[in-house]
Amino acid sequence: MNTPRSSSSRGRILVINWQDLANPLSGGAEVHLQENLKRLSASGFDVTLLCSNFAGGKSSLMWEGVRILRRGGRFDFNWQVPFLVRRLLKEEKFDVIVEDINKIPFYSPLYQPLPVLAVVPHLFATTVFHEINALLASYIYVCEYPVRWVYRKIPFCVISESTRTDLIERGIDASQVRVIHCGIDAEIYSFNPEVLKSEDPLIIYLGRLKKYKSVQHLIKAFARLKTRVDRATLVILGDGDYRLALESLVKALRLEDAVTFTGFVSTDLKVEFLRKAWVAVCPSLKEGWGLTNIEANACGTPVIAADVPGLRDSVRHGSTGRLYPYGDLVQLEDDMHAILSDSVLRDTLAENGRAWAAKFSWDDAAEELGQMIDSLIKRGRKR
Repeated sequence: MNTPRSSSSRGRILVINWQDLANPLSGGAEVHLQENLKRLSASGFDVTLLCSNFAGGKSSLMWEGVRILRRGGRFDFNWQVPFLVRRLLKEEKFDVIVEDINKIPFYSPLYQPLPVLAVVPHLFATTVFHEINALLASYIYVCEYPVRWVYRKIPFCVISESTRTDLIERGIDASQVRVIHCGIDAEIYSFNPEVLKSEDPLIIYLGRLKKYKSVQHLIKAFARLKTRVDRATLVILGDGDYRLALESLVKALRLEDAVTFTGFVSTDLKVEFLRKAWVAVCPSLKEGWGLTNIEANACGTPVIAADVPGLRDSVRHGSTGRLYPYGDLVQLEDDMHAILSDSVLRDTLAENGRAWAAKFSWDDAAEELGQMIDSLIKRGRKR
């Protein structure tokens, strides 16, 4: 595993996560992690990310100053991690482990001596039963359960107040959990007054197409909305294993002329839709934060989201958008109709959303995370 390492005055970090950002299955958790890691590297840390590999992926590479080591695959990476970490620690000197607990934990405090910082976008808990078969869901649920014991003395960095509450309810001491919100790239996600909203009312969904994301709720509510706003259109940006089911639902509801699936889109096209949309909708059952909500706000678009953990943190109800009870299709339809039909309301939400989005910076997030890591390294060196 040895590759040349740069000298570092601030410390050496070994990060463990299931995937890196280039993995076709990556999502918001990987965006959050690697936006921070590249800034930690630029600030003087020597950063190595250990993650699973994928078809066509290189086993070792450098990305934005971060060394990425890909080992194992999607279904066996967690079983290999203890052996991979112990081997790395024999070959190289690290000061701290940063473990991203996203899906199944790696339980790093059990098999290595370094101080650990746990980064948690969100824990699945019972949400996983809405996504996959009961057997696999039970496996993930059971694997999450020991977090309260294995990590009981470990500091946590979480991305929302909802996740902090979840950890405290699981038995983690409140003093160990620090909220550091996600940032956005303001140079990419920005309001452009020269870009006009679409001529016809445009609703968008942006994200992976997974069952628990509940895009089926949006499609059903949109079908109801069409009886009131005939010119309305819906564009679903993103891809995932639930796409075929969603496309079948669109056909069953005879919405093919009004609903478009784009699949994966480039950043430029993503921003174009975020700017032209009249409203963005996030109907998910649970999220860590809801980064796309902030991105939409930054581009001048209000957001409607389910009132669930994570999303209720990233959307200010009545100010930057609206929150509705999860699964309440009537309320979702009414909220969409209200925003589409009232230009004053829409403009007010958009203006408030831009001010809200301006509060979030990846530079600030990485600086706070770096402070937590500095503290852990100093504590470890005093042992």
